[in-house]
Amino acid sequence: MVKPDRKSLLAAFNVLFTAYGPQHWWPGDTPFEIMVGAVLTQNTAWTNVEKAIANLVRHERLSAAGIIATRKDHLANWLRPSGYFNIKATRLKNFCRWYVEAGGFTALSQLDTDALRDGLLSVNGVGPETADDILLYAFDRPVFVIDAYTRRLFSRLGFVAGGEAYDDIRLAVEDKLGPKVELYNEFHALIVLHAKTVCRVRPLCGDCLLRPGCPAGRDWQE
Repeated sequence: MVKPDRKSLLAAFNVLFTAYGPQHWWPGDTPFEIMVGAVLTQNTAWTNVEKAIANLVRHERLSAAGIIATRKDHLANWLRPSGYFNIKATRLKNFCRWYVEAGGFTALSQLDTDALRDGLLSVNGVGPETADDILLYAFDRPVFVIDAYTRRLFSRLGFVAGGEAYDDIRLAVEDKLGPKVELYNEFHALIVLHAKTVCRVRPLCGDCLLRPGCPAGRDWQE
């Protein structure tokens, strides 16, 4: 059951923002670079994505046309640092073909959010999380990203049970918080940082500023 309320969500956000400050997400000089990063970050650390993007820049292929024109084996080799490089080469080519056929950033920007999301999800290899990363960080749309870190933190805080469908959680959070791009941007980045450093798979509850309001943290012993 999804049961986050606005007050609890904003309280968690305020604690995290006070502790960590603004995160300046998503890394990327252009919306297209952000999109490429969203595709490549699947199942890997961002530092590895940066290396793959640097390879594309070095070979002057960080563009939809450049990626489409590149031989798949060459592209896969440049994407090697990001892991699953053959799969990601295919997915990135799929995405770039769709992107060009759809008219590029200018044309896609004219679509409403639901239509744009449906278009992204039509690309083989682009799932809800990747699509929502692109919507939020490249197109500035008020779409709340639900990833494994969000599920972990929200389930420990009692906001969700943990097994809900992706869109059930996303829509519930969006309903409570309202369509606020800047809030979604910062909240997601803060959740990722906190889940990586404190609310890990084996949590460091003693270091967690959210523990006073966390059902899972109450069971923690000094």
